[in-house]
Parts: sequence; structure tokens; C-alpha cells
Amino acid sequence: MLPTVPVSPISLSDYAAAAGEEAVERLIAAADPLRGARVLHMNSTAFGGGVSELLQTQLGLLRDLGIDAVWQLIRGTDDFFGVTKAVHNGMQGAEVDWTEGMQRTYSDCLLDNAKELGDSADFFFIHDPQPCALLSILEEQGRRRGKWLWRCHIDTSIPNREVWDFYVPFINRYDAAIFTMEKYRGPGIEGPAVAYITPTIDPLSMKNTYFDPDTASAVLRHYGVDRRRPMMLQVSRFDPWKDPLGVIDAYRLVKKDHPEVQLVMVGSMAHDDPEGWDYLAATQEHVGGDSDIHLLTNLEQVGNLEVNAFQRSATVVLQKSIREGFGLTVSEAMWKKKPVIGGNVGGITLQIADGETGFLVDSIEECAARTSQLLADPSLRYSMGKAGKERVRDHFLSLRELEDYLLLMASL
Repeated sequence: MLPTVPVSPISLSDYAAAAGEEAVERLIAAADPLRGARVLHMNSTAFGGGVSELLQTQLGLLRDLGIDAVWQLIRGTDDFFGVTKAVHNGMQGAEVDWTEGMQRTYSDCLLDNAKELGDSADFFFIHDPQPCALLSILEEQGRRRGKWLWRCHIDTSIPNREVWDFYVPFINRYDAAIFTMEKYRGPGIEGPAVAYITPTIDPLSMKNTYFDPDTASAVLRHYGVDRRRPMMLQVSRFDPWKDPLGVIDAYRLVKKDHPEVQLVMVGSMAHDDPEGWDYLAATQEHVGGDSDIHLLTNLEQVGNLEVNAFQRSATVVLQKSIREGFGLTVSEAMWKKKPVIGGNVGGITLQIADGETGFLVDSIEECAARTSQLLADPSLRYSMGKAGKERVRDHFLSLRELEDYLLLMASL
């Protein structure tokens, strides 16, 4: 059998204070017709990205609602994950040398995974490109059972056509395809029902729950960050789409006007992202020995508690992406009443109300100018932070996303 990820118990009633009683009641009503159903979620990693964080919360809540939810991982070699990283980039429009050998590596690995996949679920949620072809393989083997939903967490609006054309026949066999927003839907999707569901954050997770300032101060001291000085923060994978080099360039412009500012960049290194190690090295080289820039990863034991501490302690939070599936770090920071400066792309534009909860920017220079503006204006930081928390409460907490999924499942 494929590896099963353990999921901690969660009580829905605990969410009433953060999300509101009405949100809890709506979720219970949406789950009622599905009680006793078996739901299988599948992706490629149990840590290191937004999908894994979403699944921990969603499966815990599904189980509390009386639904038998299971999370499994596909197995893959380094070669396989090298191919799927190229696929990920290609689906977002990057130039990719898409060879027959890469296609064989992908298909052979999925054939091996199909041998280990149980087929007794009522609903199969398949996340992103890595396991996408499983349904086609099972259909060819006469093993298709239940309803199949493909959840795409990336922007496929202008994909590399060679890569995308390879995947479209797989996607079109699904009962439903779920995209973050309508403009992310790639061309040629004709078979499935199509839904648009934005991801959300868990307000009670270790990354987002409240803890006292003394705990945050202790975390910063441990990593050599001075809490008495202003801090710019970006929490993201080390990935060209997240533009860590541009973040450093913006920081250097800000430092001309605010010489006390520090930059903290936190990223989680995931085993299904081999390119991340190369880009981390490139980022380290770009730092150039600046002791006020702190590059931190899970290799230095930076986990959810530490990310929470950095977000709560930051003066300004950045998410300077140049392409972005959604960027949940925006909502995480807004939930902690921090103003956020984000790239004017993708799902970031759904989260940041420009000029109200933060700023949307299109260049390094604009990012630096807006950061300097916020560093110089505490009252603006306060008002944006307060508005940001209410925006997240209304639109980007876990219960709303799970309700959307349950309504889609019931419709199928």
C-alpha cells in the first residue's frame, strides 16, 4: 500500500471563536448528506508546502464531521520528482525541454504507484500534476471506482503547450477539476465539471494560533534576529517564481532610507522540489555576507511555531511573487494583523485589498518604496493590519474552503 499520512484529531467546535458560529453551522449542514463516505486525498509530500498544511486541517475536520478521510502519498524517485518539478514550471508557462524520456519516467512511476493504490473510496482528491495520471491508468485496468476530483493549486492559464497537451487527456477523465480562480484554468478542459475554490488557512494551527510576545522574542533571539529593529519578512520556498533575489534587491533599496532594517527569509525545503536546493544556493550567494539578512529553513529547525513567531514580529511582510498559485503566507500574515506587500499576480490579488490591507506591486522599486512608506508610518501599519485580519476572517479560513469542497462532492 502507498504511505498513509497520520492526521491529528480536530474538533470543529473549537473553530467557533475564530470563524464564527454561523460558519460552523454551515459546514455541519454541508457535511450531513456525506456522512459515512470514504474520501481519499493524494499528493506527493507530507511537508514543505501549502498543500500539506491544508490537508492536515481538512482531513481532521472531515473525520470530526463523520466522514472517513484518508491521506496517502505517491512514491517517486529523484528522477521522477525532477520531471514533475519541470512539469510544475511548465504548467506555469516556463520553457521546458519536454522529452519522451521524461514522459516515460513519469508514466512508469505512476504505473508502479497504481499497483499499490486501493480503490475502495467514494471520492478521490488528486492534488497537482504529480499523481494526475493515476485515474487514466486505473481506467485502462478496469479498476475505476468512485468520483475523481483533480485539484490544481497552480496557475495554468498560459502553460507550456507541450507539457500541458500531455496532461489534458488525463485531466479530462476526471469528474471535476478544481482551480483556485477562473483565469487559472488551462485550455482544453472539456470533460470534468469545473469549480473555482480558493485555499485558506487554519486559524488554530501552530503556525497561526496566538501565543505570547515573550515566546516570539525567544525564537528571534535564538536565530540572531534583533526584535528591537524593524524587520522585513518573506516566508516562501526558494523558487524563482517567489523572486527571493528581488526581495533582497528591494531590501537593499529600503536600507538606504532605513539603515536599521533587517531581512528575514524563511523557506521550507521539500523532497519533491529538487530545484529548491539550487535556488537556495543562488539566494545565499546573492546575500553576499550581509549580516542583516537571515536565510532560514527547516534544516535549521524552523517549523510552524518559528514561522508564527517571525510573522507576528515582522514590521512588514512581503510575498513578492512574479507568478503565484495563491500564496497563503499573505493570509497568514494578515491574520496576525500585519500589512503585506505582494506581487500583483495570481491569488495574491484576491487576498490583498490594495491600499487597504497592504499593497500590490509590480517591480523591485515599487516594493521598496511601499516598504519604506510602511516603515515610516506606524498608524498606516496598524489600520492595514486590522483590516487584513477581518478580510481573512470573512474569506480565507479553513471552514469556508471545506464547505465548498463538500458542496461540490454532494453535487457529484
